[in-house]
Amino acid sequence: MKSLKKQRRIQVISIAAVALILSTALIGYAMRDGINFFRSPSQVIAEPPPPTEVFRIGGLVQEGSLIRGDGAETRFIVTDGGASVPVIYKGVLPDLFGEGEGMVGLGRYDGSVFTATEILAKHDEEYMPKEVIDALKEQGVYEPPEGANEG
Repeated sequence: MKSLKKQRRIQVISIAAVALILSTALIGYAMRDGINFFRSPSQVIAEPPPPTEVFRIGGLVQEGSLIRGDGAETRFIVTDGGASVPVIYKGVLPDLFGEGEGMVGLGRYDGSVFTATEILAKHDEEYMPKEVIDALKEQGVYEPPEGANEG
């Protein structure tokens, strides 16, 4: 009688362990395309990612680099003060997007140009994504807006 209970207990524990491993593997597989790493322009130039990798790049839109092309194509350069990366974007830009403003783009880098599929701009005078602030601080070019608390 005891060996039957012991055998059932071992079976239940084994099934639970297999189910846990399987569910963890499925979650990891499902998230593999949903995780987009952030890189600054300096990091992209120092260690270019493979052309198939989708990632986020962030920094400031370089003054004098914004060129609106035919249709919805826009070209500009994103910089963190240490390096600059040319960007091409086809689509409608956010209202607050402009030269000298912070931005984050999602897309791929082919070794010379970052092709963005999505562009996000800061939403007011004082907000900038934490990743962009950290990248600008690392290059020594970040100046917080007057009266803004760094947090």
